[in-house]
Amino acid sequence: MEENKSILRYDPQAYNLSLAKALKDIPEFVVPDFVHFVKSGASRERPIENADEFWFMRSASILRQIYKNKIVGVNRFRTRYGGKKNRGMRPETFRKSSGKIIRTILQQCDKAGFTEIKKGKKEKSGRKLTTKGKDFLENVKIIEVKKEIKDFSKEKKAENIKVNEEQGDK
Repeated sequence: MEENKSILRYDPQAYNLSLAKALKDIPEFVVPDFVHFVKSGASRERPIENADEFWFMRSASILRQIYKNKIVGVNRFRTRYGGKKNRGMRPETFRKSSGKIIRTILQQCDKAGFTEIKKGKKEKSGRKLTTKGKDFLENVKIIEVKKEIKDFSKEKKAENIKVNEEQGDK
């Protein structure tokens, strides 16, 4: 019986965090020097604060998107990671993200053997996962992200009971 190894069943945030930690161990994935000085897109006001963490998280996110969408090009990633530009008193408008960052990450993925370029005039063209890349993504060990989930309804009831008891004592 085959085991379902799809990475889409995991929480995306937890999976990307685990994948980013796994990518740090691969020698082809190196943070370029220019990342410390550039913004991640025209819609951003400040440069990237933690460039090392950003690079591996963006790489993990890109690899997950390729797994999910099969074939993806740079332009679609630019739109995916874009955002609204604050233009002061004028209305906000959408701006695409930086293409250089995405191209460099995809080149590192190609170098590692995780992706390959697919060219086609009638079909989609862009990057697609190789079998090595798919196996790598499916074998990443998931780190459990501890989230504090508060049940506000129970807290409210407890507060109301406490308040009612205090008022009853008076």
